[in-house]
Order: sequence, then structure tokens, then C-alpha cells
Amino acid sequence: MGQHDLGRRDRPAAPLYTADERRRRDASPWTLVQGVLAPVQFAIFLVSLGLVLRTLATGQGADAALASVVVKTLALYAIMVTGSVWEKDVFGRYLFAPAFYWEDMVSMLVLALHTAYLAALWTGSLGERGLLLLALAAYATYVVNAGQFVLKLRAARLQGAGAPLPSAGVTA
Repeated sequence: MGQHDLGRRDRPAAPLYTADERRRRDASPWTLVQGVLAPVQFAIFLVSLGLVLRTLATGQGADAALASVVVKTLALYAIMVTGSVWEKDVFGRYLFAPAFYWEDMVSMLVLALHTAYLAALWTGSLGERGLLLLALAAYATYVVNAGQFVLKLRAARLQGAGAPLPSAGVTA
């Protein structure tokens, strides 16, 4: 590692929220909405993933698997729209606030893949197997994105508890 890398580790990480942003976060009704929608979306994802994998493995239940991806996509749209409103409440911008820049960037890929699934389903441009594989690609990016947000939530909790934030994985 270069000297620049070592120096970065010695510096404390920038706080995730300023005092004003933390106050706005705590006062925003969208914080609760996000807290409810995130686990609901994850539960939908788990059910859908099971249905998709079962269909790929056995060829059975294709209609349920394909429909479950639509439900998962609708849940994604709901959390993205309300998340953007939350970001505006807290940071003053709908997307790409510095504290959540990389999470929002990956979210765009997640949205693009889920939307491509809907478009392919609607137009019939992919067969059943192609749709299911596209759903798996969308789900893989969703898992990465969900992991980003879990790490960010953990960092925010550590910051709130007065513990120093780790510099890796936390954007400023």
C-alpha cells in the first residue's frame, strides 16, 4: 500500500449524517416507510427467488415465478420512489446525495435490470428461461445493493452510538 492509503486509514471517516441531517432523518415520516418497505421487499425477494430457482430446476410453476418477479419489481419501485423522497427530506436532493452516492448508483443498475425484465415480459422478447435468468441477474444486483444499505445502516448506528466509523465502504 502506498503512503496515501495508510494516511487515509488513520483519518476518521466523515460522519454519515450532520446533526441537521440526523434531525431531519429522525423527523421524516419516510424513515419509517423505508424501515417497513425494506424487509417487506426482502421477504418478497426470498419467495420470488425460491419460485424462480424451482422453475429453472424443474420447469414447474413458471407462471407463479414470472408473476413473482413482477411483484418484486413493483415493491422495488415503491421503495425507490419513497427512498428518493426520504433522501430529499434528509439531504435536500432526490438522488445521489454524497452519503448515499454509491448505493444510489447500484440502485440504478438494479432498477434497470428489473425494468428490462418487465419490458421483456411485456414484449415477449425473451423466452421463459431468458426471463428467469434476467430475473436472477436483477436479483444478484439487488443483493449487492441491499448489502450496501445494511452496511450503511450499521455505520449510521455506530456513528449514533459515538463509535468511530470504519473508513472502508462508507462514502462521504
